[in-house]
Amino acid sequence: MINLSNIGRIFYGAAIAEIGIQTIGQHDFPYILQMPQHFPVSAQTILAIIFGVICTLAGLCIIFKKWTGQASLLFGGFLLLLFFLYYIPYQFLTSSNYLNLGEWENAEKELAFAGGAFVVAGCFPGNYKSSVLRFLQKLVPAGAILFAITIISFGILHFMEAKDAATLVPAWIPGHLFWIYFCGAALIGSGISIILKIKTGLFAALLGLMIFLWFILLHIPRVVVAPTAYLGSEVTSAVMALAYSGIAFVIAGAGGRKLKA
Repeated sequence: MINLSNIGRIFYGAAIAEIGIQTIGQHDFPYILQMPQHFPVSAQTILAIIFGVICTLAGLCIIFKKWTGQASLLFGGFLLLLFFLYYIPYQFLTSSNYLNLGEWENAEKELAFAGGAFVVAGCFPGNYKSSVLRFLQKLVPAGAILFAITIISFGILHFMEAKDAATLVPAWIPGHLFWIYFCGAALIGSGISIILKIKTGLFAALLGLMIFLWFILLHIPRVVVAPTAYLGSEVTSAVMALAYSGIAFVIAGAGGRKLKA
């Protein structure tokens, strides 16, 4: 399972780096991080570039195993801080129905990325002198749980929005609605197994494989045929799937053991 963990780390790092490079190139945040409409464009551009640089550097450190533990901890802490200080207030201030699980989808995607960073950090434990790093290191065991919460949420949304989600299944695959329900159940089951540590290595590996198949069969074709206006969002969706697959593989690579804090 060690090789599986390395593959997952590279998947996650590549996805993070790509989102960062894309953000820098477009001078705009990915769709999962929406700025309020009244926010000044110039300030949004500057913040987007800063965000892009952070993602790019974190992704490269994770891919090439350079200061991976420190970079993953700091990146996970940054994303977690963003979740509490931006996503939660943003949802309550802008959403007309913040009790609707679908309204929190983008926030949960970001939370999964934060969990993934801590999962990766758990594979590179260190005796850090910095008090910040020592504090963030204590959050490592929560990384898999944060990721699993998002996975369970996505599974529930598969049932809540089954008919709409069925339109995303490639036309050549029969039984669209069946696969939506099947994948929804698989997401919920694997998320629960990760949280409760029930055959975690097996179910995390199967989860990673399933999401990787989505990346190949669903997202890549959509990127290929996407109009220019939607290409950026389709690429972001594709690499997020790759990141989720990678996080699951890293968890599986731990063999169900508690990731080290």
